[in-house]
Amino acid sequence: ATGAVTDQHVLDNLYVNTVTGGAVPLRQVADLQFETSTNQIQHYDKDRFVTITGFVKSGYLVGDVFQNVLDRMTAMQFPAEFSYKAAGEIESREQSFGGLGTIILITVFGFMAVLILEFGTLKSTLIVLSVIPLGVIGAIGALLLTGYPFSFVAIIGLIALIGIEVKNSILLVDFTNQLRQQGMGLDDAIEHAGELRFVPIVLTSLTAIGGLLPLAIEANPLYSPLAWVLIGGLISSTLLSRIVTPVVYKLIPPRLESSVPVAEHEPELA
Repeated sequence: ATGAVTDQHVLDNLYVNTVTGGAVPLRQVADLQFETSTNQIQHYDKDRFVTITGFVKSGYLVGDVFQNVLDRMTAMQFPAEFSYKAAGEIESREQSFGGLGTIILITVFGFMAVLILEFGTLKSTLIVLSVIPLGVIGAIGALLLTGYPFSFVAIIGLIALIGIEVKNSILLVDFTNQLRQQGMGLDDAIEHAGELRFVPIVLTSLTAIGGLLPLAIEANPLYSPLAWVLIGGLISSTLLSRIVTPVVYKLIPPRLESSVPVAEHEPELA
């Protein structure tokens, strides 16, 4: 830094004034030596603090490394006036999770409101939403198999997965309702809709999985959990909904009005 003294001998010829007014060399009245010291003291709520930062190497998860550091910090014996607090990405994640519950509730009620407006019946809405747990099973299984944590990014992927699941379920339930309104029986409508809508739903899921595979294979600790959540959820929901959705529709069939015109009976001629 500018003005910093790097050589101790520079101070040998420095003179200071005494009480009597005379000037004496500083080396005669003081023993000079260099010592390390804090060049800046930071305060937070009137307490001194020091910030320690670091970066995680590629291939390691931030959550695992941070937890390892916190475990070691907990095992250390600090004086009573010392304390530590986790910050950085962990602090941001906790703040994000804090408002996540409200977002999920708003999302669920938004789904239900839109579906009720579309179908007009609560039963159809429940049938559509019955696919959500099927995707969650696959998403959690994918994270367990790949070893990724259930991070904030993974939750974002789970919310996106729910949207894709509901969209696929709407295609099946709405087509089943249309067949029933055209006069087809309940069992025949369920079977016919499942056969005709199965291929489009599978192709949609395969297209999404194909687009997510490069992101998942990249093994990026930040983005790969999102991709694996979507891939695992799409696989499980696509396969299981083939069985679950028709069964739920059979158990709670929505009441629909037939759109087939009723033929008027003409009076018979004697």
